[in-house]
Amino acid sequence: MIRHIVMWKLKDEAEGSPKEKNAEKLKLILEGLKTSIEEIKNVEVGVQVNGEDKEAWDVVLICDFENELDFKMYTRNPHHKKAVKFIEAVADKRIFVDYYVDV
Repeated sequence: MIRHIVMWKLKDEAEGSPKEKNAEKLKLILEGLKTSIEEIKNVEVGVQVNGEDKEAWDVVLICDFENELDFKMYTRNPHHKKAVKFIEAVADKRIFVDYYVDV
């Protein structure tokens, strides 16, 4: 199994909304990918609750995929690409790791 973890630092304001509102919108978008992309086996999205710490990241995504092909299909899916467009508009920084999980 492949686990895909991504974290974003959001811009203070983007798309006419403050960071907090964009974080919640991003959470809804990312959680919605599970219903539109069958290759996603599991998805979890978290929004930072410790906003005072400047080193904290704002949003985290954790997704699981059965294999590398499923992960590649996810990255090429139009629903994923649409999510990426929103992310590019509201995110300032991104960090990620993809790794194998023993099941």
